[in-house]
Amino acid sequence: MKDKLRLLIFVILVYAAFIDAAADGKTSFDVENLSGPKARDLYYVITRDMDAALLAMSTGQLDVLSDIYRPVDVGRIAESGTADLSVASSFHAFFLTFNTRKFPWDQKILRQAASLVVDRGRWVRDLFSGYCEPLTSFLPNISPYAEQTISRQYGAEEARRRMADAGWTWNASGWLVAPDGRELPTTRILCPPSSVAATTTEIATLMAEALMSIGAPAEAYPMDFQTMLARVNVGDFDACTNAWSMSRDPDVLYAFYHSSMDVEGGYNQSGISDAELDNVLHELRYAPDEPSARDASTRAQARLAELMPVIPIYSRYSISAIRNDWNGIFTTDLTNSDNLLTLISMTPKDGGERPIYWNITEEIRTLNPLVSSTAYDWVVLGTVYDTLISTDPYTFEDIPWLAKTWDIEPGERGSVITFTLRPGLRWQDGRPLTAEDFAYTLKLIKDNNVPRFYDSVKDMENIEVSPDGLTIKVYMGNTSYWHLHNIGGMIILPKHIMENVPDWRTWQPTNRPHKADDGTELTELIGTGPFIFRESRTGEYVHMTRNERYMLYDGESAK
Repeated sequence: MKDKLRLLIFVILVYAAFIDAAADGKTSFDVENLSGPKARDLYYVITRDMDAALLAMSTGQLDVLSDIYRPVDVGRIAESGTADLSVASSFHAFFLTFNTRKFPWDQKILRQAASLVVDRGRWVRDLFSGYCEPLTSFLPNISPYAEQTISRQYGAEEARRRMADAGWTWNASGWLVAPDGRELPTTRILCPPSSVAATTTEIATLMAEALMSIGAPAEAYPMDFQTMLARVNVGDFDACTNAWSMSRDPDVLYAFYHSSMDVEGGYNQSGISDAELDNVLHELRYAPDEPSARDASTRAQARLAELMPVIPIYSRYSISAIRNDWNGIFTTDLTNSDNLLTLISMTPKDGGERPIYWNITEEIRTLNPLVSSTAYDWVVLGTVYDTLISTDPYTFEDIPWLAKTWDIEPGERGSVITFTLRPGLRWQDGRPLTAEDFAYTLKLIKDNNVPRFYDSVKDMENIEVSPDGLTIKVYMGNTSYWHLHNIGGMIILPKHIMENVPDWRTWQPTNRPHKADDGTELTELIGTGPFIFRESRTGEYVHMTRNERYMLYDGESAK
């Protein structure tokens, strides 16, 4: 217990230090003051076993560890003296998701009863020792829109009473029987194996035990993570564990719970369909201003708490470690050290030049950005592709990125968003990036109903590109407080690559060779980001090299 308390105090002290740093005046971020990337080579090293990763860090074979959650690991890193830890609240949210499309989890009363037997406070305390917090909202706790709508009550007795009041009974073996006489089949809770995510497997086991306490037969069902994702994406499951890094905007609830988002590969994995919920989510998505958005967000979360398509379990603090022989580490009270700004700023303290070895804990599934859905894929893709606007790491406010300015004004039917690009932008193969590329990307996604991005563009009606290729006007068919973020936060794909792709669904860009303007051999995984994809070896690493055409790259500072 003393060790757990000491580790918790350590986290609090580090967190407080970052808050103090922000309070000392570092409360805004100027893109123009940033340069990079400094390192020529970046290796994303696939190391699933944390003990192996910690050993590799201690010997200098790894430089960055992300997603640290076991208290014992935090303690080992702190005591090793080889790395510096950072911690920040995050938009991480972990849920148990029910498949509401079929019996028995199409029964609202059963989902409500299941929620009552989730002792998230004890689970989080026992499994994470203070490095996570119980989640009683459908948005991460860090969100200013989060409403604590989930009952904290824990008890099988109350859950069983409610089931009985609704006409449910129990058979001679103690298992639940629905009012229409149907007996409950065994619920398999899909989860990754313990070798990949031990705490997730444990939560699935605890959830199964909790369900059995009210007479619902259940079992944890570990399986290969990629296989699990494939099954969930097509609705072939009873229940599953899943974690998301959610948006700063509450309209993410629309993507996760509106019935129109129940498509193969979409985010509404529970398949929840409820007219009242759809209506309030529609209000949230098309709220004209912040007060309207806040009101709709509150009502949407209240309705979700009644429907319970998912059970919120916990939100994880973002904890990372970087070897202390590097300079250029960037943190704020809202952002810990394993971020893009750190990646492009890192330099060895000895003044030399060497690769960055950055750990990821799961295999890369696909580097097709139009279908990729895992955080591990997007660790890589996030260094390849850019967006028009980004987020101030101190305030979460909008800042220029590929676009130097933007403007929103009323249109004939809705609103018009005008973006003006930075001049001189180039793709990683040397071709100029223009507004035509962005227009092509938006049209590709809308015309093909690409599930992962369609929600952001479905209200777009027209696009205009200026003759000089620097300005794009996006005409929206309605007004929404969130249109700027949805459109401005969209990745941009190169038109000269995509117009030659026969099928976006099966496109494997890293398997298709492509030559840069100077003859360099690349692949079709081409963006404007700070690093260029070079090679991927299953179970070993993904190799990236510096993009010397990056908009923030300063060759002199990288020498």
